[in-house]
Amino acid sequence: MVVKESDVSQTTSNEWIACTLADACSAINYGLTASASSCSDGPKFLRITDIVSGQVNWKSVPHVEADKDTIEKFRLHDGDIVIARTGASTGASAYLIAPPESVFASYLVRLQAKPEFDARFIAYFLKSNHFIEYIDGVLGDKSAQPNASASTMTAAPIRAPKDKSEQRAIAHILGTLDDKIELNRRMNETIEAMARALFKSWFVDFDPVRAKMEGQWQRGESLPGLPADFYDLFPDRLVESEVGVVPEGWEVKVLGDVTVVVGGTTPSTKVIKYWEGGKYYWATPKDLATLSSPVLLDTERKVTDAGLDKIGSGLLPVGTLLLSSRAPIGYLAISEEPVAINQGFIAMPPREGISNLFLLYWCEAFHEQIVDYANGSTFLEISKRDFRRIPIVMPDEAAMTVFGNCAWTLHEKIVSNERESRMLAVQCDELLPKLVSGKLGVADYS
Repeated sequence: MVVKESDVSQTTSNEWIACTLADACSAINYGLTASASSCSDGPKFLRITDIVSGQVNWKSVPHVEADKDTIEKFRLHDGDIVIARTGASTGASAYLIAPPESVFASYLVRLQAKPEFDARFIAYFLKSNHFIEYIDGVLGDKSAQPNASASTMTAAPIRAPKDKSEQRAIAHILGTLDDKIELNRRMNETIEAMARALFKSWFVDFDPVRAKMEGQWQRGESLPGLPADFYDLFPDRLVESEVGVVPEGWEVKVLGDVTVVVGGTTPSTKVIKYWEGGKYYWATPKDLATLSSPVLLDTERKVTDAGLDKIGSGLLPVGTLLLSSRAPIGYLAISEEPVAINQGFIAMPPREGISNLFLLYWCEAFHEQIVDYANGSTFLEISKRDFRRIPIVMPDEAAMTVFGNCAWTLHEKIVSNERESRMLAVQCDELLPKLVSGKLGVADYS
């Protein structure tokens, strides 16, 4: 999907009005002062951390205990806009589309648009440089925790087409791009769940082995997710081992025997020649923290040749599995570009005969076991030495190969979706300031 500038007219003939953000809102509300609950009852509890990416992944939003009157007072509705009012993310916002039963936290401000304003147009204005610069000016160079009141934030000046249909048309152009990005995210979430379920069935629960043991799977027959020609991939017995029952013939090894494990470092940030004009991707766990899928396509910082020379593990190849080893342990991604890393990782470059997607889903499934091998008083960290000692049940080469091929087909689709979403995000970022300022009109858009 590509939106061309030729699709929008170079005219601003329609009248634009100037007002404040508050003038465009019918309601401006602070959120609920409460703590998230670990239980799965009650409404979802939207917090600042849930909106910083601009998209809300409701599956990761916790619940909160609240009575009927509280829920009604702070309930979120379709078309609501929420803005962070404190912390480093002050001014970050999200436009809500068909939210589940949910309320919002006190460090958020909820905006509801007046009938003559399109809520999604306002939401895009809040992502424009006009609003960002306004917030930066309000916060100034404060050493204390940044924060802004609802009245201060909504005093921001705003320009909008007087005709609501034009507001809606601008929002539609940008929303089409964002909606496709969100669709890709949901597709990837489904694809990942399929790969995760396949791994768990074959290599954690040993479902194919149990099906053969119990007579549910006969040679020449198919089962859901198990074609007939997969029959000989799996043993028909489980045997005792030092880690519990495992399929007969599969080996219990340690990770150090299965994969190469390397770490990284940070070239001195005081030495300009290590960073200025850098061309090599250099990853930190922060680069993985906001990924919607375990795919690394870019990094915040890059190093030069001189900087790369200071990193013992050098430039790791495409396909390297990255696992954050501290604060927190467990961020995961497969690098789709050659990458150097800092000291916050355990990295596993590709190795002949071992699927790194197998290792990716193993690390997900056995996250608690990895953490059990960590130590530290300030924060938990797992060393490369301790990581190498963790036992792992390894299937035979045939089962590994078939899983790797199946998982790779799914992974390629995930990578394709991620690359498309990045392209769409760039396009949206380029169009947004032109459309919300009136430099580009919508008369010729269809």
